[in-house]
Amino acid sequence: MEFAELIKTPRADNAVLHGPRCPAVRGTLCLTGHHLIFSSRRRERGEELWLLHANIDCVEKRFAGSLGTIVIKCKDLRIIQLDIPGMEECLNIASSIEALSTLDSVTLMYPFFYRPMFEVVEDGWRSYLPEQEFELLSSVTDEWRLSCVNKEFSVCPSYPPVVTVPKSIDDEALRKVALFRYCGRFPVLSYYHKKNGMVMMRSSQPLTGTNGRRCKEDEKLINATLRPGKRGYIIDTRSLNVAQQARAKGGGFEQEVYYPQWRRIHKCIERFNILQESLIKLVEACNDQSHNMDRWLSKLEASNWLTHIKEILTAACLAAQCIDREGASVLVHGTEGTDSTLQVTSLAQIILDPRCRTIRGFEALVVREWLQAGHPFQLRCAQSAYSNTKQKWEAPVFLLFLDCVWQILRQFPCSFEFNEQFLIMLFEHAYASQFGTFLGNNENERSKLKLQQKTMSLWSWVNRSEELGKFKNPLFEANSLVIWPSVAPQSLQLWEGVFLRWNRPSKFLDEAQEEMLNIINYNRELQAKVNALRRQLAELETDDRMQENLAITGLFSVPPIFPKQWKKTRRRSHHRALSVTARRWTLLGCSRLLLLHKCRDKPVVFVFQS
Repeated sequence: MEFAELIKTPRADNAVLHGPRCPAVRGTLCLTGHHLIFSSRRRERGEELWLLHANIDCVEKRFAGSLGTIVIKCKDLRIIQLDIPGMEECLNIASSIEALSTLDSVTLMYPFFYRPMFEVVEDGWRSYLPEQEFELLSSVTDEWRLSCVNKEFSVCPSYPPVVTVPKSIDDEALRKVALFRYCGRFPVLSYYHKKNGMVMMRSSQPLTGTNGRRCKEDEKLINATLRPGKRGYIIDTRSLNVAQQARAKGGGFEQEVYYPQWRRIHKCIERFNILQESLIKLVEACNDQSHNMDRWLSKLEASNWLTHIKEILTAACLAAQCIDREGASVLVHGTEGTDSTLQVTSLAQIILDPRCRTIRGFEALVVREWLQAGHPFQLRCAQSAYSNTKQKWEAPVFLLFLDCVWQILRQFPCSFEFNEQFLIMLFEHAYASQFGTFLGNNENERSKLKLQQKTMSLWSWVNRSEELGKFKNPLFEANSLVIWPSVAPQSLQLWEGVFLRWNRPSKFLDEAQEEMLNIINYNRELQAKVNALRRQLAELETDDRMQENLAITGLFSVPPIFPKQWKKTRRRSHHRALSVTARRWTLLGCSRLLLLHKCRDKPVVFVFQS
């Protein structure tokens, strides 16, 4: 298919752009296969807009006489208005944008056509391979192994080809366990706690059904993670009622009689289909400029967005507490194990592991716990909050996770190497990007699409030195301790950087951030100068102490030519001359001859002025 077939009107002159927080601008609108481009006539201001069609969530048309207006609502929550002269031209442009923003084939998306303008120093596709992560694990324990049981994606389509499992469990047992778990998602290692050797595993629900079906291989697999005499915890992200309903449909949960060493805890985290409605209500409340304080707070509460954050953080803190404070291993699962399960395991690692609070550590976490773990990005991020066609599989699961990370970052502003802009960037690229990182729903689909060969990785761009500076937190100080975020309602706030950034000016906030950065850099320069002065002072004090320890016993004046014997000008009767050694010494710019010897076992100095 040619993109030209979808573009009825490629260009419109005298169009007017109304963007968020900026005055109306007149210029030329152009449509390409992947971008909507608006260029201003004001050359001195150089105003230009490049908008990916993939970032468009909804297109609305309005008409007033011969003037048509197109309202474009984006997946990054931006709203753009275009005034197009001529009704027919407006209709053609609107229908073209709708067609280009809803392409059926993934291979027609921009990442397959994008060619970077920068030098690719690092291949992001090979930055966080399972083998590299396993090397870190094998340096602290030898109880785990890499299994290639899913090499052809035949055991579990949503798992990567290589997974980490207990060394005592063979591949044949894994195949049997996969048949006992929903969609074949058998328990695999998510995190190893170096402090005490406890682990966190994740999976999908067991298929126990109403008959109480069991699998001895499954029991052996998760029991292999327990220490002698220790118990473990199974954190089910569903409420008990929901889990029992799933049992009636063939799913279920682990029976105490078959898992006596494990204690099951149910947490009430809403399923993904509920989250989409919550996001829609939240964005609607943020965009409503007419309501008063009571109405705003009422709408914010009705969205339940902060409630979802509280529930997810509570479950993550519970998992971290079981591992770090209780000294117990943990298994986390919900129904599919691709949404709330990944939220909990990822946030628990951010709480426990300081590496996950660095830029590269967080990137590795996203790859390991979201991309390789089978979170269906293509389905969940197909639409955002403005879409007119609401599909049951669309949900802001990843955005909710990033919001939870931001809540922790706000409470511990010095413990994260990355800043808020880093999280916002990930949110934007998950929904629309020139990179192929978030395309597909699992590693199986990405392998079939040959994304590594045909598209560029997001990490290749982010990890360039030219870009990293924008995402670094100037307040960062490495913190090796476990951090415990507060989940009290008073501690949770609306993420204004995402939900209100297009509704209110950020000029003063940006200026404050820049001023803070300048102060921090100036403070570092002063600290460097202080350290240099301290070193100089220490050197001078060392020289002074050395001089004070030397006993000055006589001063003799000698002619320029050193004689065989010295003319004594002053002496003390109790001193007698001993053999001496001499060397040149420059002191305070004066040339002197320094003679050292011992008198009655005490250091003595004779200084001769030449």
